[in-house]
Amino acid sequence: MNTDRPEPELPDPRNANIQVWVGDRLYRREDAKISVFDSLAQGGDGVWEGLRVYDGRLFALDAHLDRLVASAHAMAFVDIPARDEIRSAIFQTLEANGMRDETHIRLTLSRGRKVTSSMDPRKNLYGPCLIVLAEWKLPIYDPGGVTLITSSIRRNSPATLDSKIHHNNLINNILAKIEANHAGADDAVMLDMQGFVSETNATNIFVVKGDALLTPHADSCLPGITRGHVIGIARDAGIPVTERNVSMTEVYTADDVFTTGTMGELSPVLEVDGRRIGTGEIGETTRRLQRLYADMTAREGEPLPF
Repeated sequence: MNTDRPEPELPDPRNANIQVWVGDRLYRREDAKISVFDSLAQGGDGVWEGLRVYDGRLFALDAHLDRLVASAHAMAFVDIPARDEIRSAIFQTLEANGMRDETHIRLTLSRGRKVTSSMDPRKNLYGPCLIVLAEWKLPIYDPGGVTLITSSIRRNSPATLDSKIHHNNLINNILAKIEANHAGADDAVMLDMQGFVSETNATNIFVVKGDALLTPHADSCLPGITRGHVIGIARDAGIPVTERNVSMTEVYTADDVFTTGTMGELSPVLEVDGRRIGTGEIGETTRRLQRLYADMTAREGEPLPF
């Protein structure tokens, strides 16, 4: 091990002294650890959610808890923590860190520790392990726009691993992200097994054609919570939305393209595989939906109890 390596610089120095919830209590950042026998270390066997705090409100908490519990149930977890227990851990973590805005939460539920190294869930006899990692973190993508490439890695289909389970085994996505990194792009578009657009390695994707939105069926992609909000606010604003198969040619020739996700909100896409999208600048439809989404996050969400 190289002991001379300098300490990495954190993206936000405020996160140097955060407290993290692991199991049943808070730990300092440097002490926040899981066992080598934990299912996350043994096989990425866990489920997770990303949440964001806006000006003293936790946005879409119930929707994220619904999906976390549903994913754990689909994975046959035993003794899933009660929703009130999860909520309490989230609020205690935010209060301990003094976080009321500009905060992203990585909420993870592992199947827990095993009594011996094994893939067999019957060896998980300690119960699930809840992790609440809250960080000071603004939306991660450049607000001026991002570039994408098409990955050679296909997105999992329900025939292999259903993307509606929001699981921690993210190698499929990570391999695509590695390709994007090597290509100098921000992220990678992943196709389904039939060659249609699924999503990016980290976000859902929308295509603007004229005055209408297209987005892929949520068959080989996660039906994201931000995606659902965007579909709803677009329809409320009179913008037609169609869910159907979308080809890469339709992406290349779109008037506008953007991605959606809790971590990055609505991110304009300026270039895909070297093709300029639209005018090469943020489109008016994207700007309009960004404003509508910002309005939603400003007025909705669960007030923090501290």
